Amino acid sequence: MSIVAEAPGYLQVFSDGSVKRFAPETFPSRQPHNKYKFKDLVIDPSKPITARLFLPESSASRLPVLVYFHGGGFCVGSTTWLGYHHFLADFSVTSQSIVLSIDYRLAPENRLPIAYDDCYSSLEWLSHQVSVEPWLQSADLSRVFLSGDSAGGNISHNVAIRASSDKLPHVKIKGLLLIHPYFGSQERTEKEMADGAAKDVEMNDMFWRLSIPEGSNRDYYGCNFEIQDLSVAKWKEFPAAVVYVAGLDFLKERGVMYTLFLAKQGVKEVELVEAEGESHIFHVFSPDSEATRLLQQQMSKFIQSH
Repeated sequence: MSIVAEAPGYLQVFSDGSVKRFAPETFPSRQPHNKYKFKDLVIDPSKPITARLFLPESSASRLPVLVYFHGGGFCVGSTTWLGYHHFLADFSVTSQSIVLSIDYRLAPENRLPIAYDDCYSSLEWLSHQVSVEPWLQSADLSRVFLSGDSAGGNISHNVAIRASSDKLPHVKIKGLLLIHPYFGSQERTEKEMADGAAKDVEMNDMFWRLSIPEGSNRDYYGCNFEIQDLSVAKWKEFPAAVVYVAGLDFLKERGVMYTLFLAKQGVKEVELVEAEGESHIFHVFSPDSEATRLLQQQMSKFIQSH
């Protein structure tokens, strides 16, 4: 049995279709903290889809809700990873927001659009649970924000596209906060064809090959954001969007292209924010860094202004 795809330290896919994942350090499901509390929830036991819910210590009667989708090329990642836990817990306190962090089913065992379906169902769960889950009593579902990093940024976009056509009871998506979003296409960009880019291109292609439906290519609608069947009127109603890119990130170019694409479609509010000198998903690897604190403050300001 041979290895047919590998992301060293994270993932091995074998010729018989089996998958081995190497999880980094995780944060236990129950550990008290004086500024926030959290717990793990089951969104849908049949899939399964789970979530980690963060609630800040707050006197406010109504709090916005951030629904967060982790990255990992659609193939790895978890709400329990230490970096995600610390980043989102701290963000919940900084922004005074309820954070719902989603664990969706992973590829290649569960190829796209399963991740999109799972994450959309988390919004349906939220709309139904707000009246019965005690920790959601202060949730303001008229101010729901979608966020995620890398593949999670891609998911945020595709969930928002679906929500623009399907009416979610009680839930109003006010904005998107995409961190280093992961997109692609069959056509290579200038940066992808540059000298020295082969290793990054090969890794990105591998994750796309593992995650998109068999028989599809990188012009699959979930990969190429330009392949979207959305009317002019729907684009004008699309939520406000802020796209965070990192100066040293190979995916920065795609993030800039996505921002320009939204503006061209007539999305009313689109903003690009760059963290100079930082790498891909630095906020997960260095959740206590100054750059991460700045990102949390920028995200908080966006939420507070909407």
